[in-house]
Amino acid sequence: MVNNAHGGNGEFVQTQENAERDAEATRLRARGMTYREIGLIFGITDKTAQKAVKRNLQRIAVDAVEDLRQVENLRLDAMEQSVLAVLETKHFTVTQRGIVYNGSEPLVDDLPVLQAVDRLLRIQQRRASLNGLDNPQKIEVNLKHGDLDLDAELDAFARGAAAARSESDVEEHGA
Repeated sequence: MVNNAHGGNGEFVQTQENAERDAEATRLRARGMTYREIGLIFGITDKTAQKAVKRNLQRIAVDAVEDLRQVENLRLDAMEQSVLAVLETKHFTVTQRGIVYNGSEPLVDDLPVLQAVDRLLRIQQRRASLNGLDNPQKIEVNLKHGDLDLDAELDAFARGAAAARSESDVEEHGA
């Protein structure tokens, strides 16, 4: 049951066949089989079997998160409708003796409306956060000043740090 799951650029390509294989590999792993045993069943390496299980678990997690996001959006919709009802209702100032009048007209109380506006903003902020609308934006900064090119300096520093980490890993784990 070997299939070529990689496209022309070497990247993994999800197909219905390998999605089903990943799901079955996960079920087998949950039953206690080793990755090597799973690999033998599907004609793949134990490393590929491990990747299949990991992919499937990530897909399950993403699906669960999306389901939860939809439920949370429905809850926010209901809250928003309640707040909008408060905004559309006329509120009067009330004391222990009853409604306060300004002459012959009831005195309007703006506090519930202002509180509803604050609550509506909090709901909107939560919705934006939940749906990723407030993700940080990538900003490109050019760090040149005269003959000094800070971009190049930072790149060189990053390359040096990466090389140092690589050398440290080789020394720590052996090559």
